[in-house]
Amino acid sequence: MVDQVPRSWGRNRDIVAIGASAGGLTPLKALLSGLPADLPAAVFVVMHLGPSSHLPAILDNVTGLKVVAASNGARVEHGRVYVATPDRHLLLHDDHVLLRRGARENLSRPAIDPLFRSAALSFGGRVTGVVLSGALNDGTAGLRAIKAGGGAAVVQDPADAEHADMPKSALRHVEIDHVVPARELAGLLQRLVHEPAAETRDLPTSVRIEAAIAAQEPQAMSIEAQPGTLSPFTCPECGGSLWELADGTLLRYRCHVGHAFTSDILLATQAEQIEQRLWALLRTHEERAELVRRLAERERARNRHSLAAQFHGRAEQYEQDAAIVRGLLTGRGAIRSSRAASHPDPRGSAKDERDQG
Repeated sequence: MVDQVPRSWGRNRDIVAIGASAGGLTPLKALLSGLPADLPAAVFVVMHLGPSSHLPAILDNVTGLKVVAASNGARVEHGRVYVATPDRHLLLHDDHVLLRRGARENLSRPAIDPLFRSAALSFGGRVTGVVLSGALNDGTAGLRAIKAGGGAAVVQDPADAEHADMPKSALRHVEIDHVVPARELAGLLQRLVHEPAAETRDLPTSVRIEAAIAAQEPQAMSIEAQPGTLSPFTCPECGGSLWELADGTLLRYRCHVGHAFTSDILLATQAEQIEQRLWALLRTHEERAELVRRLAERERARNRHSLAAQFHGRAEQYEQDAAIVRGLLTGRGAIRSSRAASHPDPRGSAKDERDQG
């Protein structure tokens, strides 16, 4: 189990954990470019990534800090930026880094919430959590844990963010200390890292369990250890039962193998599943209509007009059914557009890297 930092550690706010998604690369570069090479803090970055990433090299070009791809077991050092690698959650345990291929959270691996929770547990009042531009609301639950543990919460001004969902969600569910545009983040963080650490507070058992799940600790994966109450919903990733967690004003869900979702992301995933099923239904109706039309033509060629007419009638019915499904899909066009804009698609983040690197 992840342990909390001893109360006797009297340090400054020297742990900075940053989460970003769609539209987050530009503010992230602006933030890091304004930090000095001798920053008396360690910086950890999770950005939703595709299967490959050049993010460390991109960030290394804009800052005097030492930027490294996070490696399992690396010691936490001041003046360094540790960047999450593709397909691994970036976690902190005492004074070193953990990389784990745990279950995806909020449809992402790496995800922001696991980093924030583990930072809160290991470093308590020394942590500053930063939420930048991004879709939906990964990072909100983790930022709540940082605040509960005595850390500071910083959010990019939603009016300044390309995608305001993540900052807005944090503002709605977390008691935020600072809301600033990207150009002011570096100056703010320089001030914060020189402040004395706040007193570390005990965190709820549920936070410790969720951190242990992300770290793939076997005892945390048992059904008996699951936080929350059993819900009637199933996990869209594995089909297992979901436990419902009331996290302040934030409603979240987690299955026993570790997949986790906020209610907003669960809704978005369900909408995507409905759309996929509708497309499959449309294809089936259109194929059935085409098949019975061919059967009608064959019967007509054999002068079996009565049977041909029956097949023709069935084809028309299938085409009518297909038209109904097509209408449902057309009516969902606005939802699909919103989904495309708000879903934390790793391919979108990878495109951000290519365009802005």
